[in-house]
Amino acid sequence: MSCETKEQIMEASLELFSQNGFLGTSMSDIASQLKITKGALYKHYESKQKILERIIERMAELDLERANEYEMPDAKLDNSAESYTHISAEKIREYSIAQFRHWTEEKFSAQFRKMLTLEQFRSKKMSGLYQNYLAAGPLEYMTEIFKKITKSKPRAKQVALEFYGPIFILYSIYDGVSEDKKKSVFVQLENHIKNFIEQLEKERAEKQSK
Repeated sequence: MSCETKEQIMEASLELFSQNGFLGTSMSDIASQLKITKGALYKHYESKQKILERIIERMAELDLERANEYEMPDAKLDNSAESYTHISAEKIREYSIAQFRHWTEEKFSAQFRKMLTLEQFRSKKMSGLYQNYLAAGPLEYMTEIFKKITKSKPRAKQVALEFYGPIFILYSIYDGVSEDKKKSVFVQLENHIKNFIEQLEKERAEKQSK
């Protein structure tokens, strides 16, 4: 069994899932997209669910790669409070921009996000994945990071919401504008992060001076 073929099937399937939804795509559709028989497809994946499971595995691999690259704790592998202690404002800025690029410009991740957006109201499992990857999950992650800065969990939750809320909205804005205007969304993103971190650092400095 060719690993390369399995990856090609996974990528072609995700492309269809992002266009027609997971529920709206059949194994026949996937076989047709790849110009192979259903029998050949079933030799590699026994069901659509198995393809989805491999897609989710690949997303976890990408998450870990990015966390390592930007020296950020991986939420799925390291939940210790200590791992969130020494995260600088610059790391938060770099990682947040990288995350946005990951979800908008990288083909595989962008298609995964679109699939979850389509399916979140039609499937409890997809809704859970949507929350984990794009809504509640990132908010909880940022709460852990800001908890070390604010020294207060209630305050950290509020700060995380104030920080991530506009980023979440910018995903929808990015999807809705023409290609020539997408760069302006990144300008908005960078300005938001810059201004937010400056305000947070000012707040922290004021508390330390008291």
